[in-house]
Formats: sequence, C-alpha cells, structure tokens
Amino acid sequence: MEYFDALFDKWLKDWLISIGIPEDISLYVSLLIDVILLFMVCYIVYLITKNIIIKIVSTFVKKTKSDWDDILLKGKVFNSVSHLAPLIIIRLFIPPVFSDFPTIIPFLLKATDIYFIFIIVRTINLFFNSLEIILKRTPALSDKPMHSYFQLLKIIVYLLGVILLISVFINKSPIYLISAFGAMSAVILFVFKDTILGFVASIQLSANDMLRVGDWITMNKYGADGDVLKITLNSVKIQNFDKTIVTVPTYALISDSFQNWRGMTESGGRRIKRALNIKINDIKFCTKGMLDKYKKIGLVEDYVNEKTEEIEEHNKKIKDNKAQLINERKLTNVGIFRKYIEVYLKYNENIKKDFTLMVRQLPPTETGLPLEIYVFTKTVDWLEYENIQADIFDHIMAAAKEFDLEVFEYSTDISVIKKKQ
Repeated sequence: MEYFDALFDKWLKDWLISIGIPEDISLYVSLLIDVILLFMVCYIVYLITKNIIIKIVSTFVKKTKSDWDDILLKGKVFNSVSHLAPLIIIRLFIPPVFSDFPTIIPFLLKATDIYFIFIIVRTINLFFNSLEIILKRTPALSDKPMHSYFQLLKIIVYLLGVILLISVFINKSPIYLISAFGAMSAVILFVFKDTILGFVASIQLSANDMLRVGDWITMNKYGADGDVLKITLNSVKIQNFDKTIVTVPTYALISDSFQNWRGMTESGGRRIKRALNIKINDIKFCTKGMLDKYKKIGLVEDYVNEKTEEIEEHNKKIKDNKAQLINERKLTNVGIFRKYIEVYLKYNENIKKDFTLMVRQLPPTETGLPLEIYVFTKTVDWLEYENIQADIFDHIMAAAKEFDLEVFEYSTDISVIKKKQ
C-alpha cells in the first residue's frame, strides 16, 4: 500500500511541476489533494456501511423471530459500529499521506486514536443499554436491579477509556497507569465510596430477594411509602401514593430496616387489624329476656341455643349455690356480640376464609374494652380494601346497639360527666 501511494505521490508531484507549479508548493498541493481524496474515500465507505450494510442488517433483523436483535438495532449499536470503518482507513493512510511532513504524523495518529477510543466506549455503552433492555424482558430477571449492575459496568468502561486516553497523551502503556491507580486506591475508594457501598447493597438486595422493582415498601425514616420505580447503584427511587418521589440511598436499605409488602401482595389477601372499644358499663350478664331477643338474630341463634344448654347442664352441678347467681356460668352480651362478629365475617364474601379469622378481646383501657378484628380481605387493591374495611365496621358499630352495647366515644362520656356535675 505504501509502495503504490509513493508511486501516486511521485506521479502527482511530477504532474503538478509539469503544469508550472513550483516544486516547494507542489508538496502542499499534493498533500491537499491526498487529504481530499482520503476524506472522499472515507465518506464513501461510511455511506456504504451505513446505507447499504446497515440496511441489509436491518432487513435481516426484521425477518428473525427473536427480538433481541431488534433491540440492538433500535439501540443504534450497528450505527455506532459503522463509524469504525472510515476511522480505520484514516488510521492506515495517515503515515503514507503525510510522509513529507513526518512531524505532524504523531499528532494526527493521537487524534485518530482518541476518536477511536470515544467510538469504542460509545459503542460498548449503547450495547449495554440494549443488553439491559433484553435482560429486563427475561421473566427471571425482570424484577432484578439490572440498572445498577450496568451502571457499574459503564463506570468501568469509562475508567478504562480515561486510562487509554491518558496513555495516548503521555505515550505510556495503560498497564503503567493501572499500577498508578493501584497506588491511589485509598483515594479511589474514598471518591467512589457511595458507588461501592451501593453496588454491594444492590447485590445483597438481589441475592436475598429483599427488593424488586414494583415492590411496595415503607421506610418511615426517609418518608417513603410507595412503589419502587428504579434501583440504581447509588439510590432507589420510590413513588409514594401521593405521587411524590423519594430517593433513598441503596446502602440505607441494608443498614436500616424497611417494610416490604410484597408478601401481602403475592398472598392475595390484605390484613384488617382494627379494634372498636365497647363501654365497660354496658357489659352485663344476659337475662332470659335478653337471650330471647338475641335468639332472633339468625347469625347467633345456634350459638345461643348451644351455649344455653351447655350452661344449664353445668349449673345443675352447683345447685347448692344457686341462690348466688354470680356462682353460675352465664352468657354476656359482649360475648354473644363477639361471636356475632366472628360469624358475620365468616359469611362475608370479601374475607379470605383460609387465612386467620379472629375476633379477640384486648386488655381493657380507659377508653373501654377493645374488640379487635383480625382478618384478611380477598383483594390487595387499596381502594377495594378500604371500602371492605369501612363496610365491615359500619355494620358492626351499628349492630352493637342490638346487643345493648355502645361504642366508646369521648364526647358522649364528657357530656355525661357534665350532667352529673
């Protein structure tokens, strides 16, 4: 190639001299013509690569059934590669074209090498972007923090690119610079502390399946209560239910505690755990009239009949103390009410029967006797859940009066106190 280029240069210079151009000027004119021809060749190669080869590749990609090659095409990976062909030609022809000006050759080669490094780094990053999309479409990896891993890979590529650029500028081997970076490891660790911590945290989160994109998490320390939008090396982006965005450091999810509601979502049931307080003064033993009244309530009719027979059998054993009614077993209105709530929930179509279903008493407080409902709805949708919960407590609070009970209310008790005073 150099031989033919030398022959062409000699012929060109001789021709320029023959048409009357001075020999010293013919060198510059010859160089200008060579440069123009070189750029024309490079431009033609670029057009061939971009408009013909890339189109052929595009046509082939569109015919395939797989979509990974379509993603690479849309990610402009092939377009970026097309810049390499003319660059290689320029790199090869710089020495023979500028043979009459040897002092400028090293500068041009450096400039070409720098541009070559930029193209390589850009192509690799575009490939990583496309590969990230491909992996995210894989069911097994769709909820993994792939973005943070590719961020780390891109940082490594950028660092290697910087090392190569510096090595080109100072004419030193990249290995020399890498060893220098090793000596500066303490500084590097300090500068990239958050990135390193975030990377380690993202690996732990992924390996232990602690967090996925789309999970609903609660982290009160950072005001986070919503869905995970993105997991990166340095931060986790969370959209709260009020549509605000909270950014939490990735390593904070390892060093601090957070609540992940994924288990609830996957189970298909959301817990209701709420209590209503019954006035203690309304709690009493049931008289025959009260029992006759409660037997008319269909949900507890069988319960009242069974318990009445059981208690009568028990009380026959303690006839000697019959004069003292407190020695006998008796049903209470709050006990029957608690059973009513339990049966009501069992017949409720919105409650999961295969999960825990319980109505229990909590320790009495200054606000009355708490009756806690502990059940799970059949839906995890927030709006439906709140409606189901409201319907249940609307009914229960209204039903309490049928059992001669009242739900505690501060305003009512204060008015009573004032009347007594």
